[in-house]
Order: sequence, then C-alpha cells, then structure tokens
Amino acid sequence: MIPVILCGGAGTRLWPLSRKSFPKQFVPLINGKSLLRLTLERVSRVGGAAADDVVCVTAEAHRFLVREAMEAAGTAGPIVLEPVARNTAAAMALASLHVQEKDGSDPLLLFCPSDHHIPDIPAFDRVVQQGLIPAESGAIVTFGITPGFPSTAYGYIRQGARRPDGSHRVGAFMEKPDAEKARDLLLGGDVLWNAGIFLLRASTLLGALGRYAPDILAACEQAMAGAHRESIAHRSGSDKKADAPSGWRAADGGDFIFVRPERGALEGCRSQSIDYAVMEKLVHPAPPDTEKCPGSCSEPSIKAGGEGLEMVVVPFSGQWSDVGNWNAVAELTPPDEQGNRIEGRGEALFSENTYIHAPHRPVAVLGARDLLIIDTPDALLVADVRRAEQVRDVLARLEKDGYAEATTHRRVARPWGWYDRVDVGERFQVKHIGVKPGASLSLQKHHHRAEHWIIIRGTAEVTHGEKTFLLSENQSTYTPIGEIHRLRNPGVIELELIEVQSGAYLGEDDIVRMEDHYGR
Repeated sequence: MIPVILCGGAGTRLWPLSRKSFPKQFVPLINGKSLLRLTLERVSRVGGAAADDVVCVTAEAHRFLVREAMEAAGTAGPIVLEPVARNTAAAMALASLHVQEKDGSDPLLLFCPSDHHIPDIPAFDRVVQQGLIPAESGAIVTFGITPGFPSTAYGYIRQGARRPDGSHRVGAFMEKPDAEKARDLLLGGDVLWNAGIFLLRASTLLGALGRYAPDILAACEQAMAGAHRESIAHRSGSDKKADAPSGWRAADGGDFIFVRPERGALEGCRSQSIDYAVMEKLVHPAPPDTEKCPGSCSEPSIKAGGEGLEMVVVPFSGQWSDVGNWNAVAELTPPDEQGNRIEGRGEALFSENTYIHAPHRPVAVLGARDLLIIDTPDALLVADVRRAEQVRDVLARLEKDGYAEATTHRRVARPWGWYDRVDVGERFQVKHIGVKPGASLSLQKHHHRAEHWIIIRGTAEVTHGEKTFLLSENQSTYTPIGEIHRLRNPGVIELELIEVQSGAYLGEDDIVRMEDHYGR
C-alpha cells in the first residue's frame, strides 16, 4: 500500500496563522508539529506502508515545505507538483498515473488530506487494515467518521447494508446540511461524516475517472505524458556528491523526486472534487457524461473500467478533526473553569468561553465572552465564536483592499532557512535571517540595494566576488550594490544574522541569481 498525501488547500478559515504562502497544513499547530508532518508520521505506520514510499501532491510554490515535512517525519518519496490547482480529482489522477508508470504495477493507494488530526494511530491502522480486504478485491473504500454532534460543516455518508468484512455499502452521499437537517441525520443513527479519505487500487480510480470524468483523466494523462522529473537532494551528513550543497546528497531511487506535469494540459482541465467527479455518480447512478469528453479524448489507458464498481465505507470512531476553523483549533487546548482556552502569553479576567492564541506578546482580555482572539506579529483577528466559518470573508475583504498581510507572513520560509522582516521604511529594510546547517543562499547580486550582515549566532561563510572568508558571532560585512555574493552556513548549528538593506528599491525581485542549489 502506498500513501498519497493531498497537500492542497489554503486554510482560509485559519487566517492570520494560515496564509496563501504558508497554509495551515505547514503551520506547527500541535506540539510544535505541522498537520502535514503528523499525517506523514501516521500514514507511514499504517497498513504496512513503507516510510520511503510516500507520494505527496502539492503546489510548485510549496515544494520545499513538503520536502522539509517529509524529512522531519522520516519519510521520502516523489512529490507531484501541480502547475495549476484543479481540485482532488485531478490531484488523485496525477498521483495514480505516476505510481503506475514508476512501478509498472497496480498498488493500493491510501489517499489522505494533509491537514487532518487523528492522534490515535493504532485505531486508524485498524480501520485501514479492515479496508484492505474490499480494496484488494477492487472496491472503492472510504472512511467515515462517527459523528459526535450535528455538524453543519461536513458532508455526510449514509451507511447501507453491512458486508461480511464489517464494512458497509455506501447508501448515499449528502451535502453539508443546515442545523435542523443535521440533527435529523444524527437521530437516524446510520450516518457518518465524510472525511475525504479513500483506499483503492490505482487502476480502480483511473477506471472510475474514465467512466465518469473522462475529460479529467484525458487531461491528466496528457500532463503526465509530458511530465519532467527531477531528482533532488536528501539531507544527510555524508555520502554527498561534490556538486550538491553541503549537508545534502544527490537523490537516488529511495529519495525525493520532483514530478512536474505538463502545464498546458492541466490548464484546460476541469476543476472538480473526486466526490463530485466520481463518488456521488457511482452511488447515485446516471449515464456517463460523454459530452464532457469530445472526440479528441482517447480511451483510458488502463484496463480496469468503472463498470461494476462497488463503494464501501468503513466507520472510524476514534478522535478526528479536520482543524477547519478556529473553534476546532481551540478544542485542542484544555479549557479552564470558565471555559477559556489560552495558548501562549494570554490572560483572561472575568471572561468566559474565549480562546486566545498569543505565542509572541502578552494579550490580555477583560470581560470577554465567546471570542476568538488570534495574535500574530503582523495581524490580529478578533471574532465571535459563532462567526468562525466567516473568517474567510474577512480575508477576502483584506485581499480586495490590498493588504499584503492577507497572503504573506512577516516570517518567510525558504529552502535554505527563513527570514523575518523586522522593520521596513523608506530606503531601508531590516531582516532577521536563519540559515540551516550546510545550507547556502544563491550566488547573486542586486541592482538597487546594498546589504550589511551582522552575525549573531553560528559561523558564516561569505563570498564577495572572488574572495571567500569566515565570519563568527559579532562580526559583520558589507556588500555594495552590484557585487556578486553568497552566504553559506558551514557549521552544525543554525546560522543567524541581522541583514540591513539600503537602497532605492528593496523588492524581493531585485535578485540576479548566478547559481542556485534549489533550482530557482
């Protein structure tokens, strides 16, 4: 069984912690770990999956964030980079086509969202093991969550007849209900929340797409036929090629591969979830949509077709959360006697049922009730707990009004480390920069700015033109406009420095790269 992690999604309801440049699946929400890292750790321990054979599907802009999460989780495998987002049907098709081409086999694939929290791994493993039986025989297996309350935030699955293996036929898919309908569904006692987790053979998925969404399959087949595959380095202390960055070694068969499907084919692909494209049509039969695939569409290149497919659901009664809004995040923190939940440097006096997220500075509330208070270095959200689902509307307003903080953080992740914009003004910018051990920035120059570097921790290897020298803590250097330069961390601890930029233009696009280890 091969786990496939779907790393799309913007997490708009978790702004300001989740932003387009660093969405919720990468944010360290639980005990210093991101939801993606926890997902990777979980799937590599269930169903007999191998830790070095995990597939991730993500956006090009997030490729290094995914790789870092895989490294931290002790996993490896190909990373399929979507040039344009086309929802879960296309993402699952791309991963399936890659696996079939790479292995020449028809393995079972466990498709999981990257941003769910399932802390009881043994319980999750038991339901995956239960789902292996029908999946191996060609069924589409989904996993439904036993509902704990009448939620209006999730779709529902009605369970049909029980099968000998303990699973149930899927009786119906139901859209997100209103509050009254949700209560009625729970009273019926035969429904589950739709978690969007699937287990099936690669050929089963592709066959179902060929029957119910042939245009999506055709576009994905064309995109993968023109795909470019790039072996990338895997962090290691030894066994590295001379031309690889220090601290990294060139990838081999068990390491990372960036898979880039052809952009043009996917740009014309319809954007649709797998639920709409296949699952609902399978459970609620209708004639195949042949109009969506004009005469130019070829027959699917796989043998297993969509006819005779069976869809079953395996109930999961363990703890689960999609961490979909701030109320769900608040539930991860134990409440005090007044129902307040405080994470970080918060204080609540004469307050009830209020959540404070304040990791950076003191946040005090007095006489608050039913509030969500989320503080970050550059943005603050205060919301009624009953409006948690509408945070995305606030975000849309901020984007419309041109706030950069709507989409980008003050602290920005880079493949070599990170930087934090400490201060910015007319003709100057101050950054706090961290460089990972063995990592290196690109060999570069700037047309419009000069830079001063002050080392505050670790050792820096600095290249200025033809000269290379070392700087230690409390030492500094100056790079004039136009000089070719590079910064590298030759040490075993993180390098930290303060960078002061000065000049007429300080944009991130004023970088001319001569050489870059990360293919930028």
